Amino acid sequence: MTSEGQEYGAPRRPVEDEVDVVAEEAQVPAKGKDKEKKGSFWKELPVLVVVALVLALIIKTFVVQAFYIPSESMENTLLTNDRVLVNKLVYHTRDIERGDVVVFSGVDSWDGEFKLEEPSNAVAAFFRWVGTAFGLVPGEKDYIKRVIGVGGDHVKCCDSEGRITVNGVPIDEKSYLYPGDEPSMESFDITVPPGRLWVMGDHRSVSLDSRSHTGDPGGGSIPESQVIGRAFVIVWPFNRFTSIDIPATFAQPALQALGGPEPMVAGFALAVPLVLVRRRRQRKGH
Repeated sequence: MTSEGQEYGAPRRPVEDEVDVVAEEAQVPAKGKDKEKKGSFWKELPVLVVVALVLALIIKTFVVQAFYIPSESMENTLLTNDRVLVNKLVYHTRDIERGDVVVFSGVDSWDGEFKLEEPSNAVAAFFRWVGTAFGLVPGEKDYIKRVIGVGGDHVKCCDSEGRITVNGVPIDEKSYLYPGDEPSMESFDITVPPGRLWVMGDHRSVSLDSRSHTGDPGGGSIPESQVIGRAFVIVWPFNRFTSIDIPATFAQPALQALGGPEPMVAGFALAVPLVLVRRRRQRKGH
């Protein structure tokens, strides 16, 4: 049996030639597609950058934000030019605790510990804003300090051994206090108002903290509502990468004597059995 091509006298072409022709024809559109893909990538790149920035800003606004350390007030826990990450969700799940290192806003209250030059134009202002948002430059009105007392705490300096006391309990600050510093060169005695915090820098001799604002409303304490979040890790420089933990001295049970919600909880726990006993006695009397 002869093929249709053979019947009309057309010469038979080897199979290999057919494959080569198909391959050559297929290569032409493939090159065109590569060019289209490359062009498409460069067109989409600005969109990807914008989306990445928007997502980063959302994360920064609601979850975690990087902050730049501009001063010596928290040495040696935090050094100048360190970058820390601040958890902005943690205080939605638990209360602020003694020993936490917190970042808070001092807008309309505390003066800055350092001064930044005002941006010379709108472009410089934009880059300043971006740099502040991502922890590349400091925010002039953001502060980072350690919480020493919470609402209801009686914080005092100092006892006979020169230690700060919280609710009459001395705290051992050797693990984080700047070498050679005293817990405080200024005396103070304050009961922290509800909803406020007494905060101090770890480098006490240079820190402008609650002690420097005892004449302000709140007696130097800051509102909890001004707290941005808890600093939990140093991320830059890499050789200083470490977590920022609460010192063990703040775990002393006696510190809970007056501050925080524990007294109220304990009060309810004791009151409920007493009320039940009283009701039983009243029923027996009837």
